[in-house]
Amino acid sequence: MTQTLTQHFPRYTQFDPAVRVWCATPNLDGVIHRFFDTSPFSPSGRYLAVTRFPFEDRLPQAGDKAEVILVDLETGESRIVAETRGWDTQLGAQVQWGTDDTQLFYNDVDVRTWRAFGVKLDPFSGDRQLLDGTVYMISPDGKQAVSPCLSRIGATQAGYGVIVPPSEVPINRGASDNDGIYLTNTETGKCKLLVSIRDVVDAIAPQLDLAEYQKGDFYGFHVKWNPQGDRLMFVLRWLPRKAFSFNFLKPIPLLRRLRKKHKLKLNLVTMKADGSDIRLAIPNSEWGKGGHHPNWCPDGETIIMNLNMYRQGLRFIKVRYDGSQYRAVTRAISGSGHPTLHPNGTCILTDAYPHESVSFGDGTTPIRWVNVESGEERTLVRIRTTPPYRGPKGQLRVDPHPAWDRQFRRIAFNACPDGTRRVYIADLSPLDLS
Repeated sequence: MTQTLTQHFPRYTQFDPAVRVWCATPNLDGVIHRFFDTSPFSPSGRYLAVTRFPFEDRLPQAGDKAEVILVDLETGESRIVAETRGWDTQLGAQVQWGTDDTQLFYNDVDVRTWRAFGVKLDPFSGDRQLLDGTVYMISPDGKQAVSPCLSRIGATQAGYGVIVPPSEVPINRGASDNDGIYLTNTETGKCKLLVSIRDVVDAIAPQLDLAEYQKGDFYGFHVKWNPQGDRLMFVLRWLPRKAFSFNFLKPIPLLRRLRKKHKLKLNLVTMKADGSDIRLAIPNSEWGKGGHHPNWCPDGETIIMNLNMYRQGLRFIKVRYDGSQYRAVTRAISGSGHPTLHPNGTCILTDAYPHESVSFGDGTTPIRWVNVESGEERTLVRIRTTPPYRGPKGQLRVDPHPAWDRQFRRIAFNACPDGTRRVYIADLSPLDLS
């Protein structure tokens, strides 16, 4: 595959990368892959699936169309396989793969009713199945999709759901009985509310000071399968009533300031795949000290995230799904960005925000490779991620979101060294991945 990448795609060589890097979308402006916890590489490894924005110099409005694009990494060709109105600026249309190259998922919105829904597409035959529920993350076996309400998600942060008119956004009051985690069967298309926010709050209530949550409302955010498909994590956010309007919150780099000023509260919850055994993994009492981006570890039992555990800046921490075995992976190395623990159990792949201490202060940021056993780290790639237009609240920032292929040999990431969003591929096979 590296031979065909070299043949069809230009190399990225600025700042002397430690690994080989190619631009996979050199002729496609305004393109991103989804997130760091799903792979844009198809199961065979041949294709890359991305979202292309219609413009990059202003915020999208309800009804604006984006494109789902397939890049053939063997031939260098790319083509539009779908148009969608179900997207936003950080995760696009949630484009991701099922169990083989004929299963591509994304979201869309019916502009007559403003109902969001998922789509299961065969990008080769064009066959489409419309799903009753939306797609945030597909299960490892491809049979189920989980999602928060993508129309409500902008209540706490813009960029991660779908854009509909404000009048079409449901508003939660307290702990809602009719909002929470939605589960969609990708074979039948049927959707159900797996667990409500009320169910979640009731389950973790003994560990919360509920008096602190009386004058505000809960909303769902990230929902993620573990690699085994038997547990879910759920980011539960709470904000004071009337403190914000929808799509108002600033991006993650400024969330700590917002928490302090407006008392935004975040709790990380886990549960079994059927919605039972609800546990509080990271309470707001810890997350409120500063931190971001929890992610499942390969064992499916533990979670890694950035957290200001010692009030000395971010560190990579691990915690078991039930909140036990809470510890720093290493105190010697600063946390940052969107961390993924490699299956070898010793190496962390992550990026960084431009404001974080491990970045370079000039709009360029690193793709980091951290060995927690040796205490060593390498900057694999240094690349510009600050776009010409970030949006009034940073909604159009470019986060690299480094994501592995299914063999854990290559990664894809977002960047904008020439002023427009593009997706890059780095070959990490020369590293010691044993």
